Amino acid sequence: MKKSLILVGMMVCSMTMLGQAKEDTKKENWYFKLGGSYFTQTAATEFPVVGGQLPNKDVYTGGVGTNKLSSRESVTGSFGAGFRSGLTAGYRFNSRVGFEMGVNYYTSNSKTMAQTTNRLIAYNPTTTAATYLDFTATGTIKALDLAPSLVLFLGQSKDFEPYTKVGVILPVYGDLTIDTDRNYRTLVGANQVAETKAYSRDIVKPNPTLGFTAALGTSYKLGNKLSAFAEIEYRNFTVHGKTKETTVYTENGVDKLNTPTTFRADASYSAIHTNYVDRLDANSNNSEYNSATVSTRAKDELSSYVGISGLGLTLGLKYSL
Repeated sequence: MKKSLILVGMMVCSMTMLGQAKEDTKKENWYFKLGGSYFTQTAATEFPVVGGQLPNKDVYTGGVGTNKLSSRESVTGSFGAGFRSGLTAGYRFNSRVGFEMGVNYYTSNSKTMAQTTNRLIAYNPTTTAATYLDFTATGTIKALDLAPSLVLFLGQSKDFEPYTKVGVILPVYGDLTIDTDRNYRTLVGANQVAETKAYSRDIVKPNPTLGFTAALGTSYKLGNKLSAFAEIEYRNFTVHGKTKETTVYTENGVDKLNTPTTFRADASYSAIHTNYVDRLDANSNNSEYNSATVSTRAKDELSSYVGISGLGLTLGLKYSL
């Protein structure tokens, strides 16, 4: 709430300056900016459930009869850390106020969302075969967004011209990719008799969302029309899942996406596709709430969200017409 109020306050100040600058006689002009950014994470939230695993780092110790959870660490974070490239078109109304429209492509750093080590999942007393699971899920966000913003120029000193800007972020395309590695080890006594390495890739498509951004920057004149610029930018928004689809599932490198296996008995359309909803009840296509589920329809699951908040540094070039 405080961050939102600060952004609103900056916007009000910018609008006030717009009124004060009406008498300014500096010629209007267009300009274009090309830049690259790196962001660091500024706020962490708990990740959603991934592949049926809670957002924890769980470590199990011991074998048959003694296998137990020995440590658990909550996994938190956001996808706010990563690289961004962008092209911005700007229009300067006068010496104090301008407007910018940015088009940015962002790729986050990979984040571990859930992890399990050495969990006993099956035991056959006849053969004394015990199967243990190691599980790691990592996520990466890629997004294309539009970023309209209002710019307040603070005055030129020699070749430097500092400015501030506030605006919104409108994602127009993107997804969350979750890569999951599962290693199933089957032991008889202390001897490993089988190993299955399973890999899956899930693509989560988001609902429309809106974020906020604020930046403080300066340009440095290199020539008559060319300048270098640097900005420190804060941005904050969350993304809610709309749908999820498993696009890849392999066991020991063999495609098993549409084939039931020992470790993935359900390979139906419902098991591969998910529809995120705000409520689950007897009418949902979810077997925990409705016994009459349909395997040819996407499974209903509760909507979850991830954060993309970060503080970044942008460096680039500006060309004025």
